[in-house]
Amino acid sequence: MTRNILETLLGAIVLLVAIGFLAFAYSTSQVDRQGGYELVARFDRVDGLEPGSDVRVSGIKVGSVLDQTLDSESYRAEVRFTVRDGVELPADSSASVVSNGLLGGKYLRIVPGGDIDMLRPGDEVMLTQSAISLEDLIGHMVFGQGSSNPGAGGPGPASPAPDGGAAFGEEQ
Repeated sequence: MTRNILETLLGAIVLLVAIGFLAFAYSTSQVDRQGGYELVARFDRVDGLEPGSDVRVSGIKVGSVLDQTLDSESYRAEVRFTVRDGVELPADSSASVVSNGLLGGKYLRIVPGGDIDMLRPGDEVMLTQSAISLEDLIGHMVFGQGSSNPGAGGPGPASPAPDGGAAFGEEQ
């Protein structure tokens, strides 16, 4: 009988610790939705931006990405996001998908404009900049080197020297 009471007591303690851990994890994960108003932005690409990603103004979290869909007419990514109440954004604000460090996750950065009119719930942020693909950037640096023909293996055609003489590698 004593053993059954001890096992029940130990089980109850383990259960309480598990509930405490779940409560702590929930409170620090910021899963709860903050109030706010919803806006929309359209991008050519949103690589790495996920629902739940931060929306930041000047590095401060002011909202979250709600959803991403593909516009069937323009084939652009449509991102719906919230901005918390009390944060008013000028109508000419811009949105860009940026990385949180070199290998970090992506977030939506809002740069406020200077317009006196403010965005209202449901409005669209018209000025957008798509995500920059790290793979494309590295590929351009390795293979492109700024030439107009990235498939060419060498430098472009030689140009005449400024003094009218032959450029390096050309005969006169």
